[in-house]
Amino acid sequence: MQRRNFLATLAGAPAFLRGQTRRPNILFVMTDDQRHDAMSCAGNRWLKTPHMDRLAAEGVRFTEGFVTNALCTPSRATVLTGQYSHTHGVTSNARGSNAFRPDQVTFPMLLQKAGYFTAVVGKWHIASNPTGFDQWCILPGQGLYHNPVMIANGGRVQMRGHCEDVVGDQALETLKSRPKDKPFCLLYQFKAPHRAWEPSERHARLYEDVTFPHPPTFDVGLDDRPRAIRESDMQIADMPDFAQRGVPAHLSREERKKLNYQVFLRNYYRVLNGVDENLGRVLDYLDQNGLAENTLVIYTSDNGFFHGEYGMFDKRFMYEPSIRVPMLVRYPGAVQPRVDSRHMVLNNDVAHTVLDYAGVARPEWMEHHGASWRPLLEGRSAPWRDAWMYEYFEYPAVHCAGKMRGVRTDRWKLIHYIQNPQGHELFDLQTDPEERRNLYDVPEHRAKAAEMQARLERFRDLLKDDRSEDGAPMQECGNRMAPLRR
Repeated sequence: MQRRNFLATLAGAPAFLRGQTRRPNILFVMTDDQRHDAMSCAGNRWLKTPHMDRLAAEGVRFTEGFVTNALCTPSRATVLTGQYSHTHGVTSNARGSNAFRPDQVTFPMLLQKAGYFTAVVGKWHIASNPTGFDQWCILPGQGLYHNPVMIANGGRVQMRGHCEDVVGDQALETLKSRPKDKPFCLLYQFKAPHRAWEPSERHARLYEDVTFPHPPTFDVGLDDRPRAIRESDMQIADMPDFAQRGVPAHLSREERKKLNYQVFLRNYYRVLNGVDENLGRVLDYLDQNGLAENTLVIYTSDNGFFHGEYGMFDKRFMYEPSIRVPMLVRYPGAVQPRVDSRHMVLNNDVAHTVLDYAGVARPEWMEHHGASWRPLLEGRSAPWRDAWMYEYFEYPAVHCAGKMRGVRTDRWKLIHYIQNPQGHELFDLQTDPEERRNLYDVPEHRAKAAEMQARLERFRDLLKDDRSEDGAPMQECGNRMAPLRR
């Protein structure tokens, strides 16, 4: 079936599948740049997140949650469409390549057609305006932490207060004013903990007396890595953001690296406290209004983030801190609480899962790109993926991370940097979880490298991935650190 015909025929399809008689409300919560262990329920020693922990305790926490492109806008488009970024076409944060095609179908559009009230509040960060929503109030671009402007159904409105509080207010107002005779789908999307990590006044002094330990690879260099990594521009030592926060420019590079790290991490955790508080406000509303039992809540982030591993910040690369994200799911009406540390789940799966629970047929073009978590959540035996593909396209651009594809299993990871000079990395995550030793050219691992490369090529064939840029020369990028956006 062609995309242009799908919405026209949906109205005639049955509203419920598999005997389902009650459609759940949907609350999808997304942060920006929150890595998988930036929650106290994931073992973080410093950050206290009682409301994220509450979701985890009352639902399922997937410890093996991943994104298939660790970059804000492509990841957001993947969540909405259930597809890889080479298919939905949003491949970059850059203007011009971060807008949806006119024919692109998203899960909120399908839910709206099926009778849901749909809304989005907070960070959108896709160039095209939201479609498929009855109501929307979004931050323009990256948005501001303090007194942000928002765009409400097309009109610009000046808000007062800290961004996460403002977004929380809008979420509550949307829930209070929604039509009560329809199930709702609310996308509740925070700016934090994205750069520039500017906390509210009430959080401004948290962690003031804490000195955070460095990760084990903090001082491990990148000289033996492929060119696509060596020439990237993501070193904490070179981060210019903190001169105004007490990091003197005259310090040596090594001293600046250490101090930048402390200032960065304190503020990263501070803004996440604002997220957790505002998550709690909405969860309390669901409880107080008898909505929690029949509301499917999904909490995640658009990508992970380096916290000093290999001296880096930001994301983009296929290393674990960048691709792993929180993945919490609560649905008291159907899901028993537990921790799932076995199944690899993807941001591609969100749309598939939501549509499955809503009883809305999934379009055939979503096939192979993701899967519904429903059998995993309900404890049923079902075939599940044992590998998945990663991709990244934004080059040349800020941070100068080269284009790549990769494949990951529960133990092995192959990364292929596709532009000339091409490069490969092979890691055994069981014996080397910090990804220190590249095994690609080690003789005893040549068979494994070939096997993983073959798996990657099969994924690319299955997903109709374009190979036109394979082997194209890397351009001069200029090692441009991303400018601080306020």
